[in-house]
Amino acid sequence: MTNPIPSSPLSRGEKPGPLSLGALSWALHQGARDPYVILITIYIFMPYFSTVVVGDPVLGQTLVASYGFWSGLFVALTVPLLGASIDRLGPRKPGILLGVVLMVPMIFALWWAKPDGTGLGIGVVMMLTAIISVIFNYIEMLHNSLLVRAAGLKDAHRASGLALSCGNGLSVLTLVFVLWAFALPGKVDWPFIPAHPLFGLDPLKHETDRIVAPMAALIFAFWTIPLFLFTPDEPKTGSSFIEALKGGARTLRGMLGTLRGHKDAAMFLGARMIYVDAMTALLLFSGVYAAGAMHWGVLDMLIYGVTLSMFAVYGGFFGGWLDGRFGPKRAVQVEILGTILCLIGQLGMRPDRLFYLWSYDPAAHAKVWNGPFFTTLPEVLYLFLGFGVAVFVTGSYASSRTLLTRLIPANQTGAFFGLYALSGTATVWMGSMMVQLFTSLFHSQQAGLMSIGGMMMIGFVALLFVKGGQRQAV
Repeated sequence: MTNPIPSSPLSRGEKPGPLSLGALSWALHQGARDPYVILITIYIFMPYFSTVVVGDPVLGQTLVASYGFWSGLFVALTVPLLGASIDRLGPRKPGILLGVVLMVPMIFALWWAKPDGTGLGIGVVMMLTAIISVIFNYIEMLHNSLLVRAAGLKDAHRASGLALSCGNGLSVLTLVFVLWAFALPGKVDWPFIPAHPLFGLDPLKHETDRIVAPMAALIFAFWTIPLFLFTPDEPKTGSSFIEALKGGARTLRGMLGTLRGHKDAAMFLGARMIYVDAMTALLLFSGVYAAGAMHWGVLDMLIYGVTLSMFAVYGGFFGGWLDGRFGPKRAVQVEILGTILCLIGQLGMRPDRLFYLWSYDPAAHAKVWNGPFFTTLPEVLYLFLGFGVAVFVTGSYASSRTLLTRLIPANQTGAFFGLYALSGTATVWMGSMMVQLFTSLFHSQQAGLMSIGGMMMIGFVALLFVKGGQRQAV
């Protein structure tokens, strides 16, 4: 007999109280793992690897896209089946523990990706990051499946929102700490900034770049401990792994069968697979591209990451406002077009060029301000266009969920949101593949990112054939 799902105060007709310790610990786990994405994948380590270790931004972007493609393809082929099978497997925490034990030393090992080639080779770094990416997605799937067990049905939305806040909050705090402790020392003479990087790290050896790998590993290991101590796990089912996979395959077939007779929902899910994968790829490659195209170092990338993360918070509110003003379908289309326009603007920026056409000589123009970063007009414009990307992309994630609820029967939300989750992983490899293909084909970072702009436009056009999702009458 399975254990009952824990109830919340709301289920007993009372006002909502504080989340349980198990729910708080579940939410904190997302805060533990998100700094890896921010520090390693997007803003610090991968841009350093691309521009310094590889030494060629175009080749570096191609290599990063290559690992993203192969790891994404493997995830797409395996995670949907495992996700559909997980309820039949029983406990999740042993799998999460195994993933953490495997990931932490691999993340820490990236510290030895030295610029002089005496540490980890380029191939080893690519292999490690690909394996980490796969395990990361497995852990994410197992963690998500524990939500109801951790918080109960009535408090699931509160715990889910708190998890996102923990992820964003701890990521921003980590970026700010790296900025204060390693990037700004020696660059500014401000009273609250140390005179030299902490722990004696040498910027000339790029130790201030590589330190984010041990940091991400230790944050992940430490802040995930409460999950194992306090979050309740699913009970044992007695089913074998093979039996669970067979049941999962039947579940997948049943989920796909729900699309029959719901053409608009099916069209939307297909469109979302394309434009969301493109937007995810844009976020993942934004750091590598900015480091190569704008010649930004760790200080610039840290400021870029902090400010974009802060603006992303407003994206959810902006998406909700668009939903109410124009309806979620129009909101998603506005957010896609806004992202494309901001991307096109960013791709036209160079340290010596404005919007493709106008040359800009930094030596002939006064600085925008006398600070240590973003002192030229192209840099400032690139930064502001990045704010737009953060707002529009985050808003599209929020509006897409709302749009699905307007296209499906109210009594089938569970099945359709299962398909919604499936559509988020089925083409997770496509954006990286397009970036890799176009970057290597045209020997241009611009061409690589322009390809995912084309993917977003395909998703936009597909939405034109979706009926429904208008503004609700008041």
